[in-house]
Amino acid sequence: MRFAISIPQDVTDGAFNPNRLRAYLQRAEDLGFDSAWVAEQVLSSAPFLGPIETLTYAAACTTRLRLGCAMFISPMYSPLHLAKSISSLDQLSRGRLEVGLATGGRKRMFSAFAVDPTTLVARFVEGLELMKTVWTEGRVTFKGRFWQLDNAMMEPKPFQKPFPPIWFGGSHPDAVRRAVKYATGFFGAGSQTTAQFAEQVRVLRSALEESVTVKNAFPVAKRVYIAVDDDASGVRKRIVDALENRYGYFGLPNLESVAVSGPPDACAKGLHDVAEAGAETILLNPLYDDAQQMERLAAEVIPRVLKI
Repeated sequence: MRFAISIPQDVTDGAFNPNRLRAYLQRAEDLGFDSAWVAEQVLSSAPFLGPIETLTYAAACTTRLRLGCAMFISPMYSPLHLAKSISSLDQLSRGRLEVGLATGGRKRMFSAFAVDPTTLVARFVEGLELMKTVWTEGRVTFKGRFWQLDNAMMEPKPFQKPFPPIWFGGSHPDAVRRAVKYATGFFGAGSQTTAQFAEQVRVLRSALEESVTVKNAFPVAKRVYIAVDDDASGVRKRIVDALENRYGYFGLPNLESVAVSGPPDACAKGLHDVAEAGAETILLNPLYDDAQQMERLAAEVIPRVLKI
């Protein structure tokens, strides 16, 4: 069992505090978290810093933590620009980068990015194929449906060979099966309940049994929104408000049930259930008071999970 921590990206007062984020990242490393992750919200009412920029800052503030994004909505990008950013980040972090990719679903405003939502999956798959090609080959000639290259080159290559670990997200069974075909791991979303995640893992394991290409371990992770609070009743309103701030823009209602909350014993039980559902890495995502929550998670919750 590995535990990861989310990287705060909120700039709620309109003024980024570099010292606060640096201290948070260094403390996460000191506390022994395996990795730290950002999310991506380009168009949203939440004041979120960009994932690439935040990961670059995190790489400069840490030396051991692995760093990832769950998830880049890759069809919104030019795959060449994203490939360049990823290879640069992997070099800057000396090979500590993890890459999460997702289609983003059809509810996103893809028209703002000149993307036809009817071609979403095709763009997603071809974009990943192109990124892998420029990461691993010298001269590249690529004749795809959406992108074409003729004798092109991209340097530097990623620090990790052949490229950083690729995680797929997605709630639809087809997205889960797609992970087995194209990725190296599956990452369950924070907006999914533990029961929904368990069903995804069942689909994943079935696909792995049928796969003739996956021969190595295929890691499974899940983001878990969490609030350690001794006031088990009052914590619910803070959770609802925090999730509404994050997901209300997208019209996703009634997300209270996705969070794990309450006193340390209750949180430990909730995380144990996530592990039992199939998560080998749990990304702990506090919903408020990030630094204080991280301390309580490390001191009061994780040790209880490991004893269950």
